[in-house]
Amino acid sequence: MAAHQEKKLAEERKHQNMQNDTKASQGQWGRAWEVDWFSLASILFLLMFAPLIVYYFIMSCAQYQCSLTDPLLDLLMGNKHLSDIWNRTPALTYRAAGIYSLWVTFQVVLYMSIPDFCHKFLPGYVGGVQEGAVTPAGVVNKYQVNGLQAWIITHVLWFANASCFHFFSPTIIFDNWIPLLWCANILGYAVSTFAMIKGYFFPTNAKDCKFTGNFFYDYMMGIEFNPRIGKWFDFKLFFNGRPGIVAWTLINLSFAAKQQELYGEVTNSMILVNVLQCIYVLDFFWNEAWYLKTIDICHDHFGWYLGWGDCVWLPYLYTLQGLYLVYHPVQLCTAHAVGVLMLGLLGYYIFRMTNHQKDLFRRTNGNCRIWGKKPQYIECSYTSVDGTKYYSKLLTSGFWGWARHFNYTGDLMGSLAYCLACGFEHILPYFYIIYMTILLTHRCIRDEHRCCSKYGKDWKRYTAAVPYRLLPGIF
Repeated sequence: MAAHQEKKLAEERKHQNMQNDTKASQGQWGRAWEVDWFSLASILFLLMFAPLIVYYFIMSCAQYQCSLTDPLLDLLMGNKHLSDIWNRTPALTYRAAGIYSLWVTFQVVLYMSIPDFCHKFLPGYVGGVQEGAVTPAGVVNKYQVNGLQAWIITHVLWFANASCFHFFSPTIIFDNWIPLLWCANILGYAVSTFAMIKGYFFPTNAKDCKFTGNFFYDYMMGIEFNPRIGKWFDFKLFFNGRPGIVAWTLINLSFAAKQQELYGEVTNSMILVNVLQCIYVLDFFWNEAWYLKTIDICHDHFGWYLGWGDCVWLPYLYTLQGLYLVYHPVQLCTAHAVGVLMLGLLGYYIFRMTNHQKDLFRRTNGNCRIWGKKPQYIECSYTSVDGTKYYSKLLTSGFWGWARHFNYTGDLMGSLAYCLACGFEHILPYFYIIYMTILLTHRCIRDEHRCCSKYGKDWKRYTAAVPYRLLPGIF
């Protein structure tokens, strides 16, 4: 009897320890479990003002020639009322609703109905069915990687229409820019709300859900880790890449067409913006399989932050340079244009090579050469929710020995190049570099906080080996 009771107590202690270990390991993944007052205040601010910020930028271009100060001065001096500005804003139209509905439907069809064929004839490209990273619940999802194919098909049809069929004007996006904004907002809020309801009532994987008990935080940051409909429609992969990023280059092309229509030429600054941002977009889709291992897919839950952000914030604020150049065409001198091009290409090279080094290191499990030498690394371990222990290696060679997020440094250099292409007359096109600096700095800190919780003392060894985040010797 005593032996039986002792065995029972031992099993209870073991069960309790497993629960504690599971709870600890859960805290290492994804977003927060508990919401502090600062996080809640930030969430409420973004939910209330992010849509207004987008509207303010677009309205400033449409009504004030891209001046960010003139609308405020008009309101403060009593020259205009909010109702005056709002009444001059184009409303939602059936034409815009039709265009946007057709666009999203077309991208869904390309995503769901046409398996990738690009990987069969493009050397070095990885497409088709690919596996993602291990989720907190220990699940490994499969994805249909066909973003490059969708981009190519979309743009071939766009140029075919512009040169041969003429079903619609190449300026169609610019001409319906604000009515399309309302459509994007409707989709962004609809998909975010649906994702939250789905997380509560019919999640794809209940073990990969997180509930803080705070409605606003859960709505913004998401409940489900990988919400899906059916086997293949993954919310995060679709909305992160399509429809926003596929549209990015089409939006720029429409702005270039409008500049040609208005002024009879396309300036070298507009060409630079189109070329440099097209390189970035093509890089995203060429490396879409690699993207499955990034922070967006591996750690972020799907909520308003990604749903609305990918539908509205990305296509409307990441394209401000092209929009600005429609209202303020800038013809750069040769030295300025070459400088912008070189900065953009150098930034892209650093961004791509830094990511390539990390990807090569992961694929070969460290059995490779970086800058002609065998890579150095820190060995570490972590535990998933189901109690499984995993092992990782953190690279400390190449660009990753210069700074812990040197890929972001290259990204910021490219972002600055887009802005410098617009000259120095207005601050509006420089919003992008300001925003990206804040975003990537915050992402550095957020990612490192997560890694510190995930890897513990191993992470401290890593930061001692690579002491800088973005700028060697500075930050």
